[in-house]
Amino acid sequence: MSVFLVIAGLALLVIGGDFLVRAAVGLSFKLKLSKLVIGMTVVSFATSAPELLVSLQAALDGVSDIALGNVIGSNIANIGLVLGITAIISPLAVDKDFYKLNWPMMMLSSFVLYYFLWNDNILTAIEGAILFIALIVFLIVLIKSSRKSTKANMEEVDDALAVVSNFKIVMWLLIGAAGLYFGSDWLVEGAKQLATTIGISDYAISVTVIAIGTSVPELAASVIAALKKEKALSLGNLIGSNIFNIASVLGLTAVIKPIAVNPATPEILSTNIWWMIGFAAILIPLIIIPKRFEIGRLKGMLLFGAYLVFIYVALK
Repeated sequence: MSVFLVIAGLALLVIGGDFLVRAAVGLSFKLKLSKLVIGMTVVSFATSAPELLVSLQAALDGVSDIALGNVIGSNIANIGLVLGITAIISPLAVDKDFYKLNWPMMMLSSFVLYYFLWNDNILTAIEGAILFIALIVFLIVLIKSSRKSTKANMEEVDDALAVVSNFKIVMWLLIGAAGLYFGSDWLVEGAKQLATTIGISDYAISVTVIAIGTSVPELAASVIAALKKEKALSLGNLIGSNIFNIASVLGLTAVIKPIAVNPATPEILSTNIWWMIGFAAILIPLIIIPKRFEIGRLKGMLLFGAYLVFIYVALK
């Protein structure tokens, strides 16, 4: 039953997230927002909704291990699993803008999260608000710098959604909200049951099974694009997802319900958050060593191999 709840919860999150993105983009066109702003803010917030609902549900249920594990695990999976597998299939070119803005913000938010948790073993409402405000400032800077570029995140925005009816937007919003609500509820409940059944912590389940599950949409889209020899994915978008996970998902969750570090899972601060920071930090050496500004198959294998080691250590 626990496995069914986890699988059904993940399926509902994927469906709910997809409908929410469509509704959000359609509504944004109605509000006369530019494609650039829609791509960099509306789409990013909407695609973070599954992680946000899972973390919020977990925090409200008193299992903050799952809230933290979901984000830390997703950030590791985005680089080790999604980027690793995609690069193995098709080498990925890296934009020089990557290390000027996105990468420093990802590193900064990772270290700030570590400091907030290490300081008193809790992410308070004020600290959550600081993370979220920093994200808003980052987005404003990002949009201003991207206005000079015609390629920034616009490929994510479907033009067909500009002419969709108000009725469809409302229906998509309702379906999306229902999918996210029930999906997050079932997933958290299933994860708790699964952890109890196989005798490992809620946190170990969240940092592996749940994190991989919430990264499946990105992985599927990236692999399909790579197999078609299209531009596999924007590294900036993956990094952006990691920034959103920390500043938006954990930030907003902490504002509503502070997130405490469970004394029973000290590996959150002693081990796993350093895995997250390590996966983020390794990207700079990877894009500097030959071939420069390309993440090819060998580098992809290195990332994926490191991810398998992380999974083994986390479950052990």
